[in-house]
Order: sequence, then C-alpha cells, then structure tokens
Amino acid sequence: MIRIIYIFILCYFVLGAVGFYFINRKKEKAIARKSWTKFGIYFFIINVLFFSIVINPVVFHILSVGIVLVGVAELFRLYKKSGFESTLFFGISILIYALLAAGFWKFSGAGKDLILYTFIVLSIFDAFSQIGGQLFGKRKLAPRISPNKTIEGTLGGGGVALISSFFLQRLLIYEFGVTFILTALIIVFAFAGDIAASFYKRKFEVKDYSTLIPGHGGFLDRFDSLIAGGAGVTLFLMFL
Repeated sequence: MIRIIYIFILCYFVLGAVGFYFINRKKEKAIARKSWTKFGIYFFIINVLFFSIVINPVVFHILSVGIVLVGVAELFRLYKKSGFESTLFFGISILIYALLAAGFWKFSGAGKDLILYTFIVLSIFDAFSQIGGQLFGKRKLAPRISPNKTIEGTLGGGGVALISSFFLQRLLIYEFGVTFILTALIIVFAFAGDIAASFYKRKFEVKDYSTLIPGHGGFLDRFDSLIAGGAGVTLFLMFL
C-alpha cells in the first residue's frame, strides 16, 4: 500500500513538473531557475516528511517539535525587526499560534495512516493551488493579504485534494462520507493557516519569514498550512 501511495505522489510530481514547464517557459532564465529550485526543494521536503512518517512516525513527531519551535522564532524575529511594535497584535498572534501548534503536536502523535493521509492531502492542496493559480488564476482572492493567491488556484487545489481523497480512502478506517468531511476540514484549516501567516507578514511588511529554506522563505512560509491542517485533524478527532 505504501509503495502504491508513493507512486501516486510521484505521479502528482510529474504533473506538477509539467505545470511548472508551462509556467516557466516564457519567463526569464533567472526567474525560471529560481522557480525550478523551489520545485526541487519542495520535492526534497516532501520526501523527508513522507519517509519520516512511513519508516517511524516518532521521527515525524520529533520533526514537528522542531517546526513549531522555529516557527515561534520566526514570529518573534519579525516582531523584533519591527522595533517591537504592535505588541497587542503580536501577543494575540502568539496565542493563536500556540493553540494551533498544540493541536499540530497532538496530531503528530496520532496513528501513522492518519498522519500520512493528512500530509498527502495537505501537500496536494498546497501544490496544486500554486500551480493552478499560476496557470489559470485571474481573480485575486485576498490581494492585500496574499497577493499571489487566486480564487481559481484555491478552488483547483481544493478540488484535486478532494478527488484524491477517494483514492487515498483505504488509508483510513472511516466511511467515505466521514473521510470527505475530514478532507474538507483539513483544506479549510490549511487555507486559514496560510492566510493567517500571510496576514502576519503583511502586518510587519515583509515578504518571507526568513531565508532558511531556499526558494520558499522560512519554516512558516512552508509549513503554515501543515501546522493548521494538523490542528484541524486534532479538532476532528475530539468530536468524532
């Protein structure tokens, strides 16, 4: 089953590479090279997290702590860089982040199959939202908060993720109706987390949280939706 899922992921990466080809073919070489670098780094990150879950979920549990701690550091870094302005906003943001981080940490200790399912759905949603937005996006979703996010891209990414849940259902013990609700909840939380992270950056007038991940920015630029999506799964389990 794991082998089939990994092949499934590789097929999506092939589709993503095709999409990147059409996105980059008319761009300047320097910009296209940066885009392909981002694609390559993303492939590496997905593989690291995938195998950390598959080989030993405890590894992913440990990685989740690192992601959360670096995220806190990046939030504080922007606050400090601003000269410690907007203290109330920073305090509220830290509180919200702490709640999401606690939910994400709880999720990271769940069963391997549930973690893997969530991770794949989040990756599909995130990747195809970006690719779909760059290929077909025309209407800005939240131009003042996240200028590159489009309605077409978000709906496309969500649609692909929901369709994929049909093929990934065997990972879970739930009926498809419950799985569909879970998938929708993951997408909603991931989207909300992404928007919230972007809003925080706009408040402190920066493009990225840091430069730790080439082509992506900081840990929160890359893992904001994973943290929020994982927290959404924890909420789902509480009311299941």
